[in-house]
Amino acid sequence: MTNHTAVMPELGRIELVDRPEPTLAPREALVQIESVGVCGSDAAYYTVGYIGDWVVDGPIVLGHEASGQVVAVGAEVTRVAVGDRVAIEPGTPCRDCADCLAGRYHLCPDLVFLATPPHDGALTQRLAMDERNLFRMPDTMSFDEGAMLEPLSVGIWACRRAGFQAGDSVLVTGAGPVGVLAAQVARAFGASRVVVADVSDYRLDLAASLGFEVEKVSGETSHEAEFDVLLECSGAPDALADGLWRLMNGGRAAMVGMPKQSVELPLSKLNVRELSISLVNRYAHTWPTAMALVADGRVDAAAIVTHHFPLAATADALMLAKTEPKSMKAIIHPQR
Repeated sequence: MTNHTAVMPELGRIELVDRPEPTLAPREALVQIESVGVCGSDAAYYTVGYIGDWVVDGPIVLGHEASGQVVAVGAEVTRVAVGDRVAIEPGTPCRDCADCLAGRYHLCPDLVFLATPPHDGALTQRLAMDERNLFRMPDTMSFDEGAMLEPLSVGIWACRRAGFQAGDSVLVTGAGPVGVLAAQVARAFGASRVVVADVSDYRLDLAASLGFEVEKVSGETSHEAEFDVLLECSGAPDALADGLWRLMNGGRAAMVGMPKQSVELPLSKLNVRELSISLVNRYAHTWPTAMALVADGRVDAAAIVTHHFPLAATADALMLAKTEPKSMKAIIHPQR
């Protein structure tokens, strides 16, 4: 049986190859991959070959936002069965280190994360995954929505890291996929007000269509303190500092977007407000919540999906954000 896989053999090139069928460990299941979302990290590895300390050194398979159907199971699998439709949590921890035992499995030093060098990702027709990384989807949930539980989990974790409380007013800077999903999470969790800010009219229009108050980012910085929580999802160099000025006393910020350069903060002036700043490194224990938010309609995960590609057009999907300004999220379908 063929197992077509989109491999990046070198920077800026994708090659479709037929890889061997994965051999299952006792607690692994074989998943027929149906939907894979393209993340900014995938595009970065494809175009420049690195993100921070993670450097592509040799051929790699991209893609970590994935869902599919179980087609075979290992000898000791009990949590999923053949035929189950599943969303995939892409990080597999060792489960035995101090971080894992403390519940911080996403910080495991031996974490195997799909499409993070040197580990291959999900742009393949069939993928072996530990059963503990698989979450059964309700029949009403599409494979595209299942794949979007990964970026949605980033939004959930951002709210948790910011110490979000029902009734908080929230500013979300960056109306990309994670920003729009994070805004929906904040609203679902009981925010009194959610404002989404960006430079893109197209993305602001999409956020507005979901019922959010939107704000066009200009060159001027407002110092009006009117929000309890800042979710910085843009990665723009000045976005965190500018957003902090807009937090009230005791305000809390979660930094999701990572600028490529160092960030300067006016700490001596902001200290009098006793603000808290938290960094966001992926997520932990979020899939059940993400599944519930989408299943009951509190989050419209499908709203951010704008383009679809077959596996053979992976290169086009990876470049979509650069070639099509009116785009949000591309989904690659390995079975097509």
